Amino acid sequence: MARILSDSQLKRLSEHKYSAGGTSLLEPFLQPYWRWLVEQTPLWVAPNLLTIAGLIINIVSTLFLIYYSPDAKSEIPWWPLVMAGVGLFMYQSLDAIDGKQARRTNSSSPLGELFDHGCDSVSLTFVTLGVTTALSLGQDTNLLLFENLAAAFIFYCAHWQTYVSGTLKFGKLDVTEGQTAVIGVYFITALLGVGFWQKQVPLLGVQVKVLPVAFSIFGYILQIKSHFSTIFLEGGIGKNKSTVAGTSTVFPLFPMGAVIGMAVMVAFKSPSHVYENHPCLYLTAFGIVMAKVTNRLVVAHMTKSEMDLWDTGLIGPGLLVVNQYFNCVFSEYLVLWICMVVVTVDIWRYSLTVCQEICQYLGIYCFVITSKPPKQRPASSDGSLKATSSRGSK
Repeated sequence: MARILSDSQLKRLSEHKYSAGGTSLLEPFLQPYWRWLVEQTPLWVAPNLLTIAGLIINIVSTLFLIYYSPDAKSEIPWWPLVMAGVGLFMYQSLDAIDGKQARRTNSSSPLGELFDHGCDSVSLTFVTLGVTTALSLGQDTNLLLFENLAAAFIFYCAHWQTYVSGTLKFGKLDVTEGQTAVIGVYFITALLGVGFWQKQVPLLGVQVKVLPVAFSIFGYILQIKSHFSTIFLEGGIGKNKSTVAGTSTVFPLFPMGAVIGMAVMVAFKSPSHVYENHPCLYLTAFGIVMAKVTNRLVVAHMTKSEMDLWDTGLIGPGLLVVNQYFNCVFSEYLVLWICMVVVTVDIWRYSLTVCQEICQYLGIYCFVITSKPPKQRPASSDGSLKATSSRGSK
């Protein structure tokens, strides 16, 4: 495989220090549980193993929802919804303790932070698609498209402002609150059925599903206001208020904008209504591309390097665009499946290559702890292991 990271990028990555600020509303209440959970984890378990295990559980449990409701509006049995809720809770828990496990085992590394954020970007695609399916938003495909693209864009903006300011900032309503709300939606739907969300709210005259959608939009507004304030008003920490890499603070908008633009264009110009007929497949394919672009932004931040506009992940969506340009010579459904395969292979190849290059440079293994774990630190007065670093940090 062709190299992705240069020696200079690897050197800068090895010197990278994690920086985060802010605490969301629920984190103080969940920290005691997370500290207890990490103490139950054997010291031989690698932090990245916890992260990838949580991701696999989350993806598999969500795929059951998609299987029963590929149009994002069909009735779903109760058990896949419960499985999805439990799966997301397990992902949230494992994602919260991987950084703590890294500190317990003295195995913290830049790879851990990159691996964590990379898994989060992929997980977001399935979490958003899962909850919008549980809410049966497929009955309004425009709203379904907006929710999935907006969630991915907001997550991208969080890392965009990190690329600009050098610090990952958590708001009062952030990932933890969003995941907890999604778990609640899963369990409510399992108990009351998909039809519950189509019922009318007394006095308001709107369907019940409007309430969680309104909550999500409110969270989007708060987060984008905070991120854009850092990006466009405060400026970066580089020379002349540039990014950490000394590049334009505005440029990262274009790589993600290209993906969103193609997603919207193909959906609305499709003569066979490929998006309306296969919304879950469509959103999964474009969600993976957006996750890939987010990963590249995280790499650019951690290596203090410029982010390119072109990405091989665009080949998949590009096939859909070209097929439409030539009046759909091939079935759009077939091309959509080809796109899905292309983008999945592409993000797998990219992630595998980057991890291998970092491991080789740092002399570590991704899923095996190579350093000798430190002696157990004294417990605090409540019996939990002392930990002061931010959730998810490596």
